Amino acid sequence: MAAVHTEVGRSDNNSSEDAETASSDQHKLSVLENHGYILGKIIGTGSYATVKLARSDRHQDYVAVKIVSKFQAPTDYLTRFLPREIEVVKGLRHTNLIRFLQAVETTHRVYIIMEYAENGSLLDIIRKDTVIEEEPRAKNWFSQLRDALEYCHEHGVVHRDVKCENLLMNSNFDLKLSDFGFARGHMRPRSDGTPVLSETFCGSYAYASPEILKGIPYDPTLSDVWSMGVVLFAMVFGKLPFDDTNYNKLVRQVQSKVKFPTEPPISEQCKSLIGKLIAPLRIRAKITQIAKDPWVASKSAAQKTVDSTSSRAAATSIS
Repeated sequence: MAAVHTEVGRSDNNSSEDAETASSDQHKLSVLENHGYILGKIIGTGSYATVKLARSDRHQDYVAVKIVSKFQAPTDYLTRFLPREIEVVKGLRHTNLIRFLQAVETTHRVYIIMEYAENGSLLDIIRKDTVIEEEPRAKNWFSQLRDALEYCHEHGVVHRDVKCENLLMNSNFDLKLSDFGFARGHMRPRSDGTPVLSETFCGSYAYASPEILKGIPYDPTLSDVWSMGVVLFAMVFGKLPFDDTNYNKLVRQVQSKVKFPTEPPISEQCKSLIGKLIAPLRIRAKITQIAKDPWVASKSAAQKTVDSTSSRAAATSIS
């Protein structure tokens, strides 16, 4: 894995704001070109970050470059969450995680270079297809998400923003967990087995566990599990289980038993698993228990074919 490189750019002194911006942009390109990256089109945008496609000479492949503006991003994000994100992703390596390649810093921006997933997000697929047409396919993607998160938790990392738009698909439609902007490391249980609790609200309302919505200290590993349940519900039903347009209504909904639509027809085993994930804290499944669940553990012939395809795809992942 590439080491982090930090370089400080300098813009020309000019009283014109436009001239400063132009100078900064020119220097930005030279900094990335010095590291072997040629920027291309925009493939994603946020409130203070843009993601662009880039060609990497070193990797002889396309990569994604997350560009964070130091002028637009909040101070708390720049001093707390962004350094934490870079620290976390540097230490992770799993076939179902978007791979971190390098970070470059200039006076005006921070660039995070990552593996590129060319088939968009799970949200894109759901919006296009409404639902995942075959339950075995949903099972495969959910199992890949479970593998990725269990790996993170084993390494003391909690994601805290698991949602459909953060689950990307590579050229072989293998799932890749991305965006560790709210992640936190050093979260292994204490020596007496008690969890390290979080107090920061992270993520999106629609995927947030009841304890997060209540604003109380929470076990982030179990909140990640709740979010997994919301993702699985969205995979098989093509919509989210809770209405996040009204906060008070949402708080009431998440404290009630999850309700399943009558269509499309989904197996009782799948519904049972969702009920174990989107569940009160005291009975919510732990991530280590999910692999033994009957729905996850059972594999049809179609599922085995999907797994075989995924295994072949792993051998061609970016190096």
